Amino acid sequence: MSPPELCERVSGLFRQALAQAGVAFTDFTRTSEPRHQRAVRHFWGALRDCGALYKGSYEGWYCTPEESFLPESQLAERRDAQGRPCKVSLETGHEVHWTKEENYMFKLSAFRDPLQNWLRDNPRSIAPDPFYQRVLRWLDEDLPDLSVSRERSRLQWGIPVPGDPTQTIYVWVDALVNYLSVVGYPESHGAWWPAAHHVVGKDILKFHALYWPALLLAAGLPPPERILVHSHWTVRGQKMSKSLGNVVDPATCVGQYGVDGFRYFLLRQGVPERDCDYYDEKVVKLLNSELADALGGLLNRSTAPSINPSNTYPRFSEPCFPKVLDSREAKGMGRVSAEDYELVAAVASLPAQVAGYFEGFQIYKALECIAQCVRQTNGFFQRHRPWKLDRRDTAERLWLDTILHVTLECLRVYGTLLQPVVPHMADKLLSRLAVEPGERGLSDLTFLARYDGKPCPFEGRQLGPDTGVLFQRLEKLETMKNRKQEARVSDKQLL
Repeated sequence: MSPPELCERVSGLFRQALAQAGVAFTDFTRTSEPRHQRAVRHFWGALRDCGALYKGSYEGWYCTPEESFLPESQLAERRDAQGRPCKVSLETGHEVHWTKEENYMFKLSAFRDPLQNWLRDNPRSIAPDPFYQRVLRWLDEDLPDLSVSRERSRLQWGIPVPGDPTQTIYVWVDALVNYLSVVGYPESHGAWWPAAHHVVGKDILKFHALYWPALLLAAGLPPPERILVHSHWTVRGQKMSKSLGNVVDPATCVGQYGVDGFRYFLLRQGVPERDCDYYDEKVVKLLNSELADALGGLLNRSTAPSINPSNTYPRFSEPCFPKVLDSREAKGMGRVSAEDYELVAAVASLPAQVAGYFEGFQIYKALECIAQCVRQTNGFFQRHRPWKLDRRDTAERLWLDTILHVTLECLRVYGTLLQPVVPHMADKLLSRLAVEPGERGLSDLTFLARYDGKPCPFEGRQLGPDTGVLFQRLEKLETMKNRKQEARVSDKQLL
């Protein structure tokens, strides 16, 4: 298979995976596109014109899979398949070979001070902090000039160096310029650049946090506003590997847990600063607990016909739930307990809290806050047992409707905040609560307006139709496997 054919196939798999996962994108760029190749040639010209490039002989340990020369500090001694001693990359385990060739060099060593100044002036430029500290340490070490081209004879599929057809532009220089070409470089990138966030894996941190900012500075452009780094998923403590056969197929996971379920698990459990462990039992336990039982169960119980026969958004009674100035000092008034006031305070502060975590790309912390509030709301509902109250009694009806109003207001907040994470499930929840599409914004989200003496636009509104189970409870993995096996046997019998 030719390189273009292989890349066409792999690119298609990425597009397919994004579509299956419900991930939208503004653009999907590839280095083979004419707009990109034009941008790379212009960028190379900017590096050449500022004197950042020179031609020289280069030799060192070269890793073919990574298309990169590696210093001794990043190598380890191993034995190959035949038992012979060899050197490998410490980070990836790929074998390296001593290589000598003439190519173009970038004066990376001249950018130590500018890079250090950039990082110290912008302490949030690389996040989370452990990766920021790692880059600072790299800048204190040896910083050799960077080989930015390869001999055309052994790397033919790539962009030739302008004015020198014997050389191909180094694949990483080519690839990194994607960030510019996709926003219209060299003419119209100013509308976006440098207000850009790069989201990268920890294994390519050096390319993004050292080489790329230095190349940009040399070309007269500012570094990206922020580089967000994520760690890896392991499987039962081991790195995913084709040889071990423990690679997790996302398409299979979407089939097992649904798009929303799989998205929720990855974002709820994925901690950017450290590797996180994946195994199916953990997924089943988390999704059953937080989505099926806690959130789905609360919606079902609070909208059940037996408890809300009129199927309306119940009215809030201020005398039943009088306002206090400080929830921490509330002792409870009448039927309202101190824990109830703590719930109201927690949910009122939740939108700002979640927005802050989203802005910092700490999605797992945002979801932990939401899950904690969902647990508190279930406690509130259970504590006051609205199913025990008699609607025929005026006082009890007012209290019953107030309990339901507070519960539905909590659910409305959770549904609104969860839209970026579980869009389909959030839509089901908000539709059940009769929240219109124009009322689902994150920026103007208010909670329990009537508690503050303001009108509530939802109060008295007819609820939406029953949308069914919010999230289908998952069976244990063994049961799922057995059912699949039974289905396969049944298919064979039919054949």
